[in-house]
Parts: sequence; structure tokens; C-alpha cells
Amino acid sequence: MSQPPYSQPKHSLPIPRREWFRLVGLSGAAAGLGTWAPGSCFPAEVGEPGGFQSSILAKNKVQENRANPTIVDGRVIQPQRELPVLHRTDVLVVGGGPAGVCAALAAKRAGADVTLVERYGHFGGLWTGGLVLLVIGHIVQGGKQVCQGIGEEILRRLDKLDGAIINRRPGANPTVDAEAVKYIMVEMIEEAGLKVFLHSWCADAIMADNKVQGVVVETKSGRQAILAKVVVDATGDGDVFAAAGAEFEHRSHNIGLVSRIGNLDRVDPERAKQVPKPRLLGSPTPIPGVHWVNMLGPEEDGLDVNVLTRLEMQHRKFIWRHVQKVRSTPGYEKVYLMETAPQLGVRITRVLRGLNTVRLEDLKNGTRFPDVVGVGGSSNGSHGPWQIPYGALVPVKIDNLLAAGRCISAEIRMADLVRLIPNCFVTGHAAGVAAAVAVQDGCTPRQVEVAKLQKILRQQGAYLGEPD
Repeated sequence: MSQPPYSQPKHSLPIPRREWFRLVGLSGAAAGLGTWAPGSCFPAEVGEPGGFQSSILAKNKVQENRANPTIVDGRVIQPQRELPVLHRTDVLVVGGGPAGVCAALAAKRAGADVTLVERYGHFGGLWTGGLVLLVIGHIVQGGKQVCQGIGEEILRRLDKLDGAIINRRPGANPTVDAEAVKYIMVEMIEEAGLKVFLHSWCADAIMADNKVQGVVVETKSGRQAILAKVVVDATGDGDVFAAAGAEFEHRSHNIGLVSRIGNLDRVDPERAKQVPKPRLLGSPTPIPGVHWVNMLGPEEDGLDVNVLTRLEMQHRKFIWRHVQKVRSTPGYEKVYLMETAPQLGVRITRVLRGLNTVRLEDLKNGTRFPDVVGVGGSSNGSHGPWQIPYGALVPVKIDNLLAAGRCISAEIRMADLVRLIPNCFVTGHAAGVAAAVAVQDGCTPRQVEVAKLQKILRQQGAYLGEPD
């Protein structure tokens, strides 16, 4: 009998290798020799059907388009070279997290030719790759949900999948399954017909005076250029606007690492009640018995590669040792570490200096902006809505560029609201529509007709506040 989706496995820990071979009907000799049953999805002897296949694409090849750095007077010098143009597009969105995906979909729906670039092999950013599974920041006092539009559409599509989202009700903060979100985002991106480049890291901005013309991406295919009329920086770290020469504020913040632990539904209640409950057991996810465990982490500079390396190693050691400690607690022997997030939990690094800034004082005063492009919520419904002005997405000097997500212009006291997933939905949605309008009207983002931008956002289901 087949198991229902997300049902718990019969084994509390991974099946031992020898036992696994026995279960699938393979002999120990076959396993030792590395041979498998022909016609299966496993390797076979060379020449047998059903085995892996490989071909020689080129012999004695030398890498093209090389321009190796040299050492001159003790300094490493990068020579000038021509970069191949990988692609040309109207709107280029760099970063495939919640803000970037919403920006790309919004721009496409507004009629632009759109390309989405992401450094990892999946979409969702820290929401998925960082296992930050809680959707928080979309409601305000009284339980009203202010995050609408494409972000809400994603959540509604998750509603229709078994085991994709829990605690989804008015006034509540739902929790998602990361793999379900990755799936839904791929589905929506393919439906929209977006051009996508994964495994592509933004290495530089292409400039003409103070105008962005595209970006340079570093890939397994080498350094290549993607040319665009308008670029949306949804990298989270402001990689594009920093490379373009826009002014920004460099900040430190707590850097953690999220993990998931399993079999919490198999804790022996009789034995467990005899001892204090272990700490750091996390919160439920859509998968029964599996919790996601957040980590605050130390305040560090998320742009320092030495810091990032040290924290990756330290955090993974801490998480493993902690779970082993939990497993040594009576009643918790079957609990196990399911996974550590592949992405380190960097929360804030660079923040744009924009034409306007999201400020705590405006939240407190309920300030209404004539160029409002979105409304943010609170982390637990403890305060009212706050408006996001379009100017917070636009650099002071650099043209053909917009910011979206946690790196928009916001004072430090607002950072922990701006960076929340629903508010990244909102700013991404606004940036995507603005980019499309700029392309269609032949103007820079700072010249976009705000009334037109607001009209399209409302047509796409965004919430910009109650009318006056």
C-alpha cells in the first residue's frame, strides 16, 4: 500500500547501506562491484542498457575568452577583455528570492520581456534555501492582511497542494514546506514564459556614465554579459547597486543557520516527562513530526568571506552536537537531524540610499505617501500598516536601476520589518511593474508616472492602502 504524501518513513534514521541493498534485491557482491540491475535507474556495466552515458564533446580544448590576471610590481592586475553577450532583455531581475520572483512575474504581466537570474539552483532565496519557513509580517492590528498581489497568489497556490502549508487562516502566520514553494515558483515562472538563468552569480554592473546597461554574470560557462534596459536588484545584498556605484549603508546583523529535525512525533511521552524538555526543538512544519529550528546567531558582517566561512562551519557543528544531545535525552532517542539549510541566514548587509526612506516614525504616525507602492504589516499584528514609498526603491543617482526586497532604502530600525518575506513580496511586485512601465514609456525608473504604476499594481491585485 502506498504511503500518503509526507507520511513518516518506517525507519527513524536512514537505512543502513547493507540493509538498503537487501531491500531493493541487490546482492552484497553486486554492491561491492558497483554493478546494478540492467534497465534500472542505477549504473550498469559499460555497454549495458540502462547505464550512465557520457560523451567527449571536445578533445585537447583550451578555455576560450581567457584574460588571466598577472602580477605587476606585486599587484594582481586583471587585463581588459571582451565578454560574450549571453542575452538581451527589457527587464533583468537579479535574484530569485521572494522579491525577485514577484518582480519578474509582475514585469512580465505588465507586458515587458523579462529575464530572471539566480545564483543558486532553485528559487525562493532564504525562504526556501535558508529554510525560513514562517510567513510573518503580512497582517496588522485586527488581523487584516495587507500583503496581497502576487505574494498572496503564491500562498493560495500552496493552499491547493497537500502538505505544502499549515496554519493558513485569517490573522495567522502560516508555515510552508520549502520544496512545495520551490515547485510552485517553477510552475509560475514557466507559465509566465520567463527567461531564466540559474547558477549565475552577479559579478559586476555594466555602466554607461551613471546608467546601468546590464550585469556581468559568473557561471560555469565563464563570465558573460546580460544587457537590459532596466535592472531590478533583488539580490538581498545589493550586489548590483553596489557594483553600479550607488550609495548604500553597510550594516552588520545576526547571522544564523536554520535546520530541520525529524521524528518529534515519535517522542516517548512516558519517558520524556521524567526529564526537562530539551531546548531548541523549533516549530511545526507541514511535514508531520518535522520542525524547523531558527537560529539567532552572532552579529557579524555578512559581506566578509572570512566571517561567512567561519560561521558556516561553526553553526553546522553546533547544530549536529545539539541534536545529538537531544537524542541522549530519555524519550527523544528517535529524534534526528533532517538537514541544515544550504544557505547561511544572512539578514542584512547593504541598504540602498534611495530618493525616500522607510522610517519608523512614519509607521508610528501612519504617514501616507502620494507615491505609495505597497503596504507592510507587523511581525505579530501588534501595530498598524505602514506605507512603502516608491522613492525607497530608486537610487539617488544611478539610473535604469531599482531595488527590491531587504536592501531597499530603510532606516535601521525598520530593517527587521522590511526584510520579512511578505514585505519582500510587496516591494518586488512594485519594482517589477515600475521596471516594465519605464521600458514601455522609454524613461528611467525615477521618471515613471506614479499614477500609472499604482493603477497597474492595483490591477494585479496589490494593496496600496484604503482610499482617501
